[in-house]
Amino acid sequence: MLLQALYQWQLAGHELAELRHQFAGQPAYEGIDTEYFDTQLACILEGAEAFDATIAEAADRPVAQLDPVEHAVLWIGLAELTGRADVPPKVAINEAVELAKEFGASDSHRYINAILDAVAGSRD
Repeated sequence: MLLQALYQWQLAGHELAELRHQFAGQPAYEGIDTEYFDTQLACILEGAEAFDATIAEAADRPVAQLDPVEHAVLWIGLAELTGRADVPPKVAINEAVELAKEFGASDSHRYINAILDAVAGSRD
């Protein structure tokens, strides 16, 4: 659901409060970790510019050329790598790769893995 909200934010530019309201109204919202969703959504929207700068350092193309799904997956992975001490880096990367496999283009998971791996390695 976080991936969907970030995708929608990229396309429609809704404010944080509007995104929370829209997704809280969906039946599936009751089945997710709402604290995680709310915290990560706020973190990513507030830190998107800094996350994009980090992506730009590790990517082989401009951030503006990223597919919106890949972009959202990278934001989620970076938010976990940089702001969630309770999530080991390997777990954060693996979760992002799995999201990319499920929702991204055919080989986007490899690209996601390479970028997040580079970022995690530079933070060691």
